[in-house]
Amino acid sequence: MARELLRNAFRLAHAHRIETEVRYDDGLLRVRIRDDGIGIDPKVLEEGGRAGHFGLPGVRERAQRIGAQLDFWSEAGAGTEVQLTIPAAATNEASNNRTGFKLLRKLRIYGHRS
Repeated sequence: MARELLRNAFRLAHAHRIETEVRYDDGLLRVRIRDDGIGIDPKVLEEGGRAGHFGLPGVRERAQRIGAQLDFWSEAGAGTEVQLTIPAAATNEASNNRTGFKLLRKLRIYGHRS
């Protein structure tokens, strides 16, 4: 999910700056991605995505499947901030099958590009 959100920020936002914050505390993993790009049309956020595009609906579906909270803040011309909050139970399951380690490794790689 975080990889998809970062990819969208790199490819679609036309941002000059992208920040990623990863925190693990209080039994939650929080991933926050901010950019100073063009923002997301409020209609697209309200409808959950654009016809024929599966990025946002896919991220929302995966978040819902594991009980994660996904929040978007965006304004046209003022960038976007996305916060993904994942309960500890889901992160523990991911680390058991090593998916979580791949995610964090990829986040570090993207982090160096910004």
